[in-house]
Amino acid sequence: MKTDVLIIGGGPGGSTAAMCLIREGIKPIILEQEAFPRFHIGESMTGEAGQLLRRLDLEKLMLKKQYPVKHGVKVFGAQAVNSWFVPVSARDADWQLSTGTTWQVRRSEFDVMMLKEAERRGATVIRGTATKALLANDGAVRGVTMRRPDGTTEDIESEVVLDCSGMATFLANQRVTGPKYVGSYDKQIAFFAHVTGAVRNTGVSGEDAKDNTLIFYEKKFHWAWFIPIDDEVVSLGLVLPRATFLETKQTPEEFFRATIPEISPDLRRRLADMKLVEKVHVIPNYSYQVRRFCGKGFICIGDAHRFIDPIFSFGLSAAMREAEFAAPLVRKYLEGEGRDKSNPFAEHQVFCEKGIDNLEDMVDLFWEQPFVFATFLYYRYRDELIDAFAGRVYETERQPSMAIQKCRKLLKRTRDYDHEDDYSMPIGSRFHPERAALWEPNSPISTTEEWMVAQSTG
Repeated sequence: MKTDVLIIGGGPGGSTAAMCLIREGIKPIILEQEAFPRFHIGESMTGEAGQLLRRLDLEKLMLKKQYPVKHGVKVFGAQAVNSWFVPVSARDADWQLSTGTTWQVRRSEFDVMMLKEAERRGATVIRGTATKALLANDGAVRGVTMRRPDGTTEDIESEVVLDCSGMATFLANQRVTGPKYVGSYDKQIAFFAHVTGAVRNTGVSGEDAKDNTLIFYEKKFHWAWFIPIDDEVVSLGLVLPRATFLETKQTPEEFFRATIPEISPDLRRRLADMKLVEKVHVIPNYSYQVRRFCGKGFICIGDAHRFIDPIFSFGLSAAMREAEFAAPLVRKYLEGEGRDKSNPFAEHQVFCEKGIDNLEDMVDLFWEQPFVFATFLYYRYRDELIDAFAGRVYETERQPSMAIQKCRKLLKRTRDYDHEDDYSMPIGSRFHPERAALWEPNSPISTTEEWMVAQSTG
């Protein structure tokens, strides 16, 4: 089987890539191993993710599906004593700031919608698992070997492979990319589930809108999220150091039920009648970064090359925006541009790293100096932080903004992009080089049971 472009993964990153490629006159194949619908986290969209859906002419479909409308994010400080609100926003052609809206989504439904729309527009969707990267003599990626659900295999040859495999990081595990580094992030672990009976806001717009994202901060490295995903169900998450969980010797559900109400008195009030409608899922040690994630014949997109921290829902936005950025570059590559270069997509690689670095520096300051972030930085650079929360971190003529530069100064951090192999190393405030480890194949550990075994065996 042959195609110009093969996309590994049919999630929002892969579906967005397909729709953007189709706009460029390219009809790709999407290879997806899972049967949709399937549960997935990452349900809150930034303002720029919403704008991208509008550029893809999907707003009417989103409204028809009646996804909850998000007006912003409200962050509650320790003991809910202080709070601050970041509205969803947009910029016009003159870079004037205005408030806007985006959406919260149940990913099992949204991902199906996106994949079906990509297929309707001309993408070919194949059910199967990528098992091996096919390489040319010069090291260029020329496709993959896939295994169908019935166990048979076939090679799919392509000119370009877009790795949208998310945390499975297919090309990194195949050693096609550079090394994959684990970000220590103080050994964090994330628990999440869907619940009913949670008390949400009652407003129709602005800070008190009923479907806004709520973040509850207890103390350093301890926080929870509250994301309405339909009229009844809320996505509820808990993030904290894994040692805190291990010390209790509780099951994930026992720990989740006992711990999440203690994060904040306001959250406790909201969860008095909480009922689980989805099992408690667990992701340990979630931060990582893949080096050299672009090369001859391939680009890794979104979580397939980097994930920082789930606290402000940037993962979905990053995957979709990187897919949009990549599409015209793939067309130019197919037309012959850069074919003689060892990395035809080197500029795109640095471009994406700079954008995510801007996010990382903001998130790290939030964790390291929350009082400074919530008072001095938020009030002095509010518009620029609103831009960052909206996902406007890739605009090279405006980024890093003064707010991001201030974050770096307070973190005593510099960024150097002059050397191909040295820029954007994982230097986050919770990344400890002396404890860094290269990611092993077949990571991340995908189930609680596998993770528990790994812990017990050291």
